[in-house]
Amino acid sequence: MYLPPHFAEPDETVMRALIAAHPLGLLISSSPTGVLANPVPFLISVSDGATLLRAHLSRANEQWRHIGNGADVLVVFQGADTYVTPSWYAAKAEHGKVVPTWNYAMVQARGTAQVHEGSDWLRPQVGELTDTHEAGRPEPWKVDDAPEAFVAAQLRGIVGIEITVDQLAGKWKVSQNRQEADRRGVHAGLSRDAEDEMAELVALYGGLADR
Repeated sequence: MYLPPHFAEPDETVMRALIAAHPLGLLISSSPTGVLANPVPFLISVSDGATLLRAHLSRANEQWRHIGNGADVLVVFQGADTYVTPSWYAAKAEHGKVVPTWNYAMVQARGTAQVHEGSDWLRPQVGELTDTHEAGRPEPWKVDDAPEAFVAAQLRGIVGIEITVDQLAGKWKVSQNRQEADRRGVHAGLSRDAEDEMAELVALYGGLADR
């Protein structure tokens, strides 16, 4: 990933938080026929100082067969992103030398993968993934709500992937390279939506007083 120093986010806690908030990662690996990429919801955890990513794929998905154990993989997590119009820049009125751009926050995780086919690994992973995303519902659905025989059959149709992360790279391109007046213009433009995540990032990384 092209990563100019002013866009780099070095804090792994911040990067892990983005993954937790935007867990649908693009799992990328190689195969004899070329590069494979599939969007997969991940769980992230830290064990003995190591960052772990856990997910599962359909057994019919060829990617897991090419990953095997110990393969190098890349997972891309996309956070908030938005188009930025030059009309928001104070510089537009000053000299007009402005162009559109795109703001975004992204984390790329590189590591080695392990494949898990047994229900002893898959059942807890599926249960935790479900509980994580059902937690905000008034009556959360649980895996145990489904018939046991049905759950067992579903587990036979998936394969687990566990990635030990060797490197996290974070890129927060959120207008922090613009002059303050331009940053304020972008923040004001985005803030028309009451709870715009990118507006909050522009304020935070842009050092704006009204953050």
